[in-house]
Amino acid sequence: MSIRLLIADDEPELVQELDRQLRLMWPELGVILHAADGPEAVRLLEQAQPQIAFLDIRMPGLTGLEVAARLRHRCHIVFVTAYDHYAVDAFEREAVDYLLKPVREERLQQTVLRLQGRMHDANPGAMEVGALLDKINQLLKPAAEPPLQWLQASIGERIRLIGTDEVLFLRSEDKYTIVHTREGSYPIRTALKDLEPRLDREHFWRIHRNCLINARFVQSISRDFRGRLNLNLKGCTETLVVSRGYAERFRPL
Repeated sequence: MSIRLLIADDEPELVQELDRQLRLMWPELGVILHAADGPEAVRLLEQAQPQIAFLDIRMPGLTGLEVAARLRHRCHIVFVTAYDHYAVDAFEREAVDYLLKPVREERLQQTVLRLQGRMHDANPGAMEVGALLDKINQLLKPAAEPPLQWLQASIGERIRLIGTDEVLFLRSEDKYTIVHTREGSYPIRTALKDLEPRLDREHFWRIHRNCLINARFVQSISRDFRGRLNLNLKGCTETLVVSRGYAERFRPL
């Protein structure tokens, strides 16, 4: 039987490297599917029903835990995480397999050996979702912190403080996040996916894997000839396109 495997992560380099190493370590693998965000991972899990899924815990749209909780078929799950040792301890106690970023070759080899053994097990055991995922989710949940009020952007030798209530949208470009305001655009070194959980989720919505908007500035929503949703923000001349995976949020508006 051909083994189907899914790798879901929003870091393309990590996905490609995992794919390469897995094919070398496990030549019997068949199709390896790639997903760049949570909604795409759910779609591929439902359509292709892979026997194994490598899920990044922190993904756009849905977390790896949320994706796993939506599973409707037997699937062995490996969580990929950048969390520190306390989370790793949680995985060890609950006997859920995990990989810590950056993924080391020898650690991946251990995971492959475990998976090869579990593929012959009639009961997924620790791979079952539901109450176990809820428990791990609580263990991983950081202490509540107030949302960021200020962002710091470097402009030459100066530091500019930008109030988050001034931000129109944020876009990931290369190794930077570009903060767009009415007055201009400013680069900051914090990655967008690290910045997102620290912002007020009531107001900052993801519309694309590379873009967050401040919903307080949404002026109009329209649909183009391709059926895509377009947003116009107050004080912004650029039209922003909502990717299909995030369009659902705007339909009730």
